[in-house]
Amino acid sequence: MSILRHNARNDTRRTTGRSVRALGVVAASAALVLGVTNSALACNISEFSAEALCDGTNGVIAVTDKDPSGVPATVTVYEQNAGSGEREVGSQVVKGSREGVTITFEEDWKPGATYRVHVKAGNQVDEDIKPNLTTPDTGCGKDDTPSPSPSESSPEPSGTPSETPSESPSAPSSPEEGTTAPADTASNAPSPAAGKSNLAETGASSNTGMIAGIAGALVVAGGGAVFFGLRRRNGNR
Repeated sequence: MSILRHNARNDTRRTTGRSVRALGVVAASAALVLGVTNSALACNISEFSAEALCDGTNGVIAVTDKDPSGVPATVTVYEQNAGSGEREVGSQVVKGSREGVTITFEEDWKPGATYRVHVKAGNQVDEDIKPNLTTPDTGCGKDDTPSPSPSESSPEPSGTPSETPSESPSAPSSPEEGTTAPADTASNAPSPAAGKSNLAETGASSNTGMIAGIAGALVVAGGGAVFFGLRRRNGNR
């Protein structure tokens, strides 16, 4: 009878020990699962990203939070100025999601500029997004595209006529003051009337008209003398 009691006691102890060990395994497994889950849901800097975009002709800095735990995070953007420190662009609070939540900062960024983006999320994250953000080589405005330098432009092929029209020949300048004007050749040319006159060919002077008038008067006087002579003659007869 005592032997049976002893065996029953041993069986009870063994059963109790097995139950305790099973509960310990279950508790450890649950703790491990909870730890992995908490690690997966913890906020991490790798869940944040930044890029420089264009909203029409205006530039913006866009920061995306893909933290599935939704921990509120403060995002601050700084422009890195070479030799003159930093300039704070702005600061905003974002609550991420698995799909991602994006916030934007209005910034007229220039091509090739560098920005530092800092994230502070509770006690989990307090660091910068790495690497720093570098803007594209082409800006949002038309005037932001860098123009090629004169050395980059192709030289004009030799022998090709220039597109610039040559200067038109200047008009002959008027004779300077004080110089003698050329003689008028028209004044020495014989007139048509002079060409037909025999007096001009023989060297007659300008007194030709007066001589012709005197000759005419003498002819008239001579004719009158003859007329009066003939009347006296007839009267004598």
